[in-house]
Amino acid sequence: MWTLKAWQGRFVAHPLPAGERLRAYAGWCNAVEGNTTFYATPSRETAASWAQQTDPAFRLLPKLPRAVTHEHRLAGAEEELRAFLHAIEPLGPRAHALWIQLPGSFAPADVPALAAFLRRLPASYRYAVEVRHPAFFADPRATRELETVLTAAAAEWIPFDTTVFFQTPPTSDAERDAWTKKPRTPLREEALTGHPIVRYLGRDDPARTVEGWRRWVAVTAAWLLEGRSPTVFIHTPDNADAPELARRFHDEVRARVPDLPPLPTPEPIEPLTLF
Repeated sequence: MWTLKAWQGRFVAHPLPAGERLRAYAGWCNAVEGNTTFYATPSRETAASWAQQTDPAFRLLPKLPRAVTHEHRLAGAEEELRAFLHAIEPLGPRAHALWIQLPGSFAPADVPALAAFLRRLPASYRYAVEVRHPAFFADPRATRELETVLTAAAAEWIPFDTTVFFQTPPTSDAERDAWTKKPRTPLREEALTGHPIVRYLGRDDPARTVEGWRRWVAVTAAWLLEGRSPTVFIHTPDNADAPELARRFHDEVRARVPDLPPLPTPEPIEPLTLF
């Protein structure tokens, strides 16, 4: 996600050619969720363009296509998976991890299918799994079984922290929309690998978003001090201030871990002129 309309002219220049938009975003943040790949597998040329716009250390986490995760539910999707892996190959080291986002109906009884799927994946990538069925969080046995499968595959469990968002009723159109779509999963702060990944959803009110991420500042700093390399994504329902908030989160973590490198310096946005 790097082309939000609300960012144009504010965080990134406008107008901006499609082949420059990720480069502009990468001036603000050094990681991005590959949401577009969930809806459609890109062409190799598109993936090559993403690579050309970013430094090799940039972290792009492409999601497996929903045809693999939601329609086939990880079974019998060999052709779609091969096409996806072929398409993203030009990303090289920028493919920090491949994101396996599973539907809310994917339950503990489906874990053997996940185990079999992970065993078939190439060892050249890292993998991270996002589950949304409440039993994985509420049933200790289901939690242990999933952790065992993920650990065996050196795969990470991605928590999607929506606890702050669901504390009080929505107050804006964007919040009301998110209220019906986002998962209500319990808080999870454990990491399984050296590369934990977190999604955090705040509110459209920046002050509430910042207050709600305090625990993640502490957890992220602790992971860094343990020698892990976490990736944290900061969301709000409208995402209008997301790049600025992400940099603020990074600054708060860096205040606790001074050795953490700074984020890049964004290019200045030239004011619009008539001539």
